[in-house]
Amino acid sequence: MSKDIIVKDSVIVTDDYYLLVDNISTLWAGAKAKAITAVNTELLEANWQTGKYIVEFEQGGKVRAEYGKQLLVNLAKDLTIKNGRGFSRSNLLYMRKFYLSFPKSETVSHILTWSHYFEILKCDDPLEMQFYMKQCINEGWRVRELKRQMKSCLFQRLALSTDKDGILALADRGHQVMQPQDIIRDPFVLEFTGLPQKKRYKESELESALKANMEQFLLELGRGFAFIGRQYQMHIGSRIFKVDMVFYHCILKCYVLIDLKRAEIKHSDVGQMNLYLNYFQTEICQPDDNPPIGIVLGARKDELLMEYALQGITNQLFAAKYQLYLPKREELQAQLDALLDCEE
Repeated sequence: MSKDIIVKDSVIVTDDYYLLVDNISTLWAGAKAKAITAVNTELLEANWQTGKYIVEFEQGGKVRAEYGKQLLVNLAKDLTIKNGRGFSRSNLLYMRKFYLSFPKSETVSHILTWSHYFEILKCDDPLEMQFYMKQCINEGWRVRELKRQMKSCLFQRLALSTDKDGILALADRGHQVMQPQDIIRDPFVLEFTGLPQKKRYKESELESALKANMEQFLLELGRGFAFIGRQYQMHIGSRIFKVDMVFYHCILKCYVLIDLKRAEIKHSDVGQMNLYLNYFQTEICQPDDNPPIGIVLGARKDELLMEYALQGITNQLFAAKYQLYLPKREELQAQLDALLDCEE
């Protein structure tokens, strides 16, 4: 029996009593979590089975392009009358696509909710659909985060930087961060800053907007980033230099320095970032840290100029573009289709 005794509401309360409260609370928290998981599993199974029933009724299990639209209209009315909400024609259409996209029920991940799948099923490309499913699982995206990444065409942006094998790997495993190049997205999409695309703005305004929307910025940067600070000071000789934003990447085990440029990236910007990386490597990094990564992020860049500016630099240094608006999916998909056609 604990020696720490407290009288509470005429009852003797000990440390053992508080342990009892904690144990019961933990029990019920676990029970609620299991209940939510069980309900989600059953809902996914019911949606999948509903889609299967519809396909088998329409086509005898054979998938074909045309099917009776009127069936879903009638079915929506009758099921709603009999069972209540949740059976709109739109929902039934996606349940049908759910089954067609995942004909083997064991390929359906119960980690995701029906709300996740409802968004993922809006993709027409099976590879894109598989990618977003894997990324949701790998990074624990909420539905709101998934919707944003789909709007920003993350799959197409990542796929266009690789080859056919890389695209298939993206769909099969999701985006894996294994080397510094894997954290680069060109362009980075920063539509959440709220800065008008054509308005002249200062670099400090962009920096402040990113700091104010750090959750969205981290989502765009990808998994593994932890924010360290902005306007990080470096005392070199008699001068003070400042890098706009500093992060630590928990997967790559290294610092990531980002310098923002509101216009085109200049070759001098690359040299300046190289200076920062050398300083961090010598003065800041610990023995178990990997070499730091530098990203010069600008509104525009000249590919040939950057090729010469980066040539011979041994540090992990990248020049990438950003844009303040969501990309046009049709244009990126056309580029991706052309890439796949060339590979074949």
